[in-house]
Amino acid sequence: MAGHSKWKNIMYRKGARDAKRARQFTKVGREIAVAAKAGLPDPEHNPRLRAAIQAARAVNMGKDAIERAIGKAVDGEDSADYQEMRYEGYGPGGVALIVDALTDNRNRTASEIRTAFNRFGGALGETGSVSFMFERFGHVVFAAGAGDADTVFEAALEAGASDVVSDEDGHAIFCAPGDFGAVSEALSGRFGDPREAGLIWKPGATVEIDEEKGASLLKLIDTLEDNDDVQSVAANFEIADDVMERLVA
Repeated sequence: MAGHSKWKNIMYRKGARDAKRARQFTKVGREIAVAAKAGLPDPEHNPRLRAAIQAARAVNMGKDAIERAIGKAVDGEDSADYQEMRYEGYGPGGVALIVDALTDNRNRTASEIRTAFNRFGGALGETGSVSFMFERFGHVVFAAGAGDADTVFEAALEAGASDVVSDEDGHAIFCAPGDFGAVSEALSGRFGDPREAGLIWKPGATVEIDEEKGASLLKLIDTLEDNDDVQSVAANFEIADDVMERLVA
């Protein structure tokens, strides 16, 4: 997601995210399974699987759990036929949203996502209706204590990153999607496990919305993220810090 006027991509509910760790495990486990089935089960030769494992580590998924997810996919124990779906639309205040999903029932997922948009004042659009407003990036986030800004910046550029943004909340590193595995592994070896890691949609520009629209939008995003089929939600909004604090209190 993207929000505030910062790189954070809506880190506005970190506590709520942590409380949903079991759901996070389900989502990253599903991505690991799909990646393992789509290519070799060896992350050294499967960039998508390598990225999925990095994302799993970022939410503290244990090594044994990761290996079990790969094993089930390779051995056929996980027989679900997941399809990648992308939904695009607008939320309250004209905010553009991209919803990426992995589903074994396209009709069910499309219906649930459409219902969520309609319930909170949004509307689904056609494929390509908002994605032109975003760019795909690899994204790795470290806590502020991982290192000082200059050290992280130099290490990130040396690893192949294209941009680094540091502030009191931490360090956000961006790279080309194809470089994500190498960049995240190099930085993890230097600074430890990241707070977040994965591929994101980064908006080229943001839309500022007021408190009323913001309340509905955050409810829409929460509802979408609570759906087990939804892997990620990206949005291009900006809310003033004081308003955001009231909305998430």
